[in-house]
Amino acid sequence: MSSTHDGSPRLNAFRPVPRTGVIYVTAEATRRGYRQDDPDWCNLGQGQPETGPLPGAPARVTHVDIDPADQEYSPVPGLWELRETVASLYNKLYRRGLPSQYSAENVAIGGGGRVSVMRACAAVGGVHMGHFLPDYTAYEELLDVFRRFTPIPILLDPETGYDFSVRQLRREILGRGLGALLLSNPCNPTGKVIAGEELRAWVTLARELDCAMLMDEFYSHYVWKDGVTMSSAAQYVEDVDHDPIVLFDGLTKNWRYPGWRICWTVGPKSVIQAMSSAGSFLDGGPSRPMQRAAIALLDEEGTRAETDAIHTSFLAKRKVLLQGLRRLGVRFDLEPEGTFYCWGDVSGLPASLRTGEQFFQAALERRIITVPGVFFDVDPGKRRGGRPSRFQHHVRFSFGPSMPTLERALVRLGEMIAEAT
Repeated sequence: MSSTHDGSPRLNAFRPVPRTGVIYVTAEATRRGYRQDDPDWCNLGQGQPETGPLPGAPARVTHVDIDPADQEYSPVPGLWELRETVASLYNKLYRRGLPSQYSAENVAIGGGGRVSVMRACAAVGGVHMGHFLPDYTAYEELLDVFRRFTPIPILLDPETGYDFSVRQLRREILGRGLGALLLSNPCNPTGKVIAGEELRAWVTLARELDCAMLMDEFYSHYVWKDGVTMSSAAQYVEDVDHDPIVLFDGLTKNWRYPGWRICWTVGPKSVIQAMSSAGSFLDGGPSRPMQRAAIALLDEEGTRAETDAIHTSFLAKRKVLLQGLRRLGVRFDLEPEGTFYCWGDVSGLPASLRTGEQFFQAALERRIITVPGVFFDVDPGKRRGGRPSRFQHHVRFSFGPSMPTLERALVRLGEMIAEAT
């Protein structure tokens, strides 16, 4: 009998399951006394935005009334009324005047973003599935567990700011025979955003080459490019039932209700039907009472007000964290164009802090949580044989927490670096 991460025995029938980045750093912090409600800790590793009131935002939900009828199971693809509401919101935000409109049948509700992506992956057939490096840490196990498709890594170059042209994309799809592509846009962790005419070209190419694009758009209202506040590939879809574009979003980031675990998939009806069949054996469907409560949050006016408030508050935090980390010697391949993360290179810091893991461990002693960059070097099945990661000198810093938390963390990090010099 082998042992687990904490030394407890593991049954031989069960494999060791790697921990995602946030789970790893939270577990390490907890060993040092971290509690989520402890104000002395600065959690720059968190993957959620601050959830309290923001100036100009709609009032926060403080209670949820439950209809006795909603004590029953939800349909696996979600409540019809919520599916209709999501479809209507997408049509208003992204598809005004377009002949092809989303309907409830183009939407499935899931109990969290990973559940929704997992359903989609379970429905993908025996194709080559492209994925980018770096990208969202949870994709690693997701791409390994489902064995019908073969994950194909696509390298992004830090020296070019993680740009990836449509010409390069065409070459990868044709050269590697990709039938599908999974990516976060805006990208977690780099903050790279594909938007506007560039995004239109990606959608056009997917349609031309019949390559399904599974786009995680959970940060689509955290876009810092000039003139853009929200971005979705939904805007460039020609036919909602034929274009191979599958989109994931939810209340987690863009409405700042991560604990509700209400998310959705928008795509062709055939994909939604297949995902719902997968959901029937994977998760059984999301919480019915929380779906009912979510309907009121998804009106166009409230969504735009929430997004405007996010931009005012989070742009200020982005500026403070970027400037503060730069003063401390952290370098950036790319200033974040989206998300609420700064993807920093610590290789120029004192020798004892030059890897993401060294920096993370030292910061823990100051009650600061960060995420080492190696966790975003997605490696399904650990097929690279333990070779050093290209991102061993990177760290993901979150400006999801409050401004006072960021300011306190920067002071402590400054002291840490000064003492290591």
